[in-house]
Amino acid sequence: MKKRLRAELLKKRDFIPPEQKVLKEAEIKKSLFALDAFKKANSLLLYVSFRSEADTTGYLDDVIKLGKKLILPVVDSRHRELKLYEIRDTSELVPGYMGIYEPGVGEDRRADLKDIDLVIIPGVGFDIKGNRLGYGGGCYDRLLSFESGRLAKADHHIMTIALAFEEQISEEIPTESHDIKVDIIITDKRLIHC
Repeated sequence: MKKRLRAELLKKRDFIPPEQKVLKEAEIKKSLFALDAFKKANSLLLYVSFRSEADTTGYLDDVIKLGKKLILPVVDSRHRELKLYEIRDTSELVPGYMGIYEPGVGEDRRADLKDIDLVIIPGVGFDIKGNRLGYGGGCYDRLLSFESGRLAKADHHIMTIALAFEEQISEEIPTESHDIKVDIIITDKRLIHC
């Protein structure tokens, strides 16, 4: 069921006309940057968009210029996990897993999720309860569930936000016990508090 839904939602996202997509992306960015949680965050985990995802590449420099610590993931495909690194300039990005740009910096820039105020994650689809359908690799679920377990003792919740086109919102996303929910979904039409 997940596989079929993933294909349907990707098709919807892929078929958004380019001129419409640019307008939708501008609305998503405006809503994100106006959000209190974003304004208050000193450090955030973001991702570099690829394929037909809502474009985040234009955010990177803006986040750095705002004086926030910008953390981006590096995909470790062998271990199916994400490693987190701080970047201070977009010139530090290099093509990585599947051609997605990622930090090309040393271990001295390695970051820990416990030092991050806000997590912005990608996905194929979402429902209004905050359920997320990813690409099937489980990297974000593993990262956030592992850290949630560690952080639960410290009573520290890291807010998670998903950026999506309205076309990516589904009536219901099938879930499994290991799936991580998001707190807020920002679309080009609305802000969904899950």
